[in-house]
Amino acid sequence: MISFDDFKKVELTVGKILSAEKVPETDKLLKLSVDLGEGLPRQIVSGIALYFSDPQTLVGRKSMFVTNIPVRTIKGLESNGMILAISTEDGKFSLLEPSAEIPEGTKAK
Repeated sequence: MISFDDFKKVELTVGKILSAEKVPETDKLLKLSVDLGEGLPRQIVSGIALYFSDPQTLVGRKSMFVTNIPVRTIKGLESNGMILAISTEDGKFSLLEPSAEIPEGTKAK
């Protein structure tokens, strides 16, 4: 269990996926370019490729991202955030997406 104060530290932000491509020599990784309302897009590397046979289907979609975690290098690529998704043991998968038209850059309160 984490405290409520710890949970409040997590910055959840709506982002729009501008591009998505498979990371060469990997099965699970996609490199995303995401508009988080900051002027310049962020690069985010995510292990969701197995759920998207055509990464282009992600382009234009909005999802929720954690935007205040340290930058990580994954397979030589800088990843500056984390996309939120959920999967079940029987293979169901879903990105966490806003259910209304919410502008990119909007932060959860």
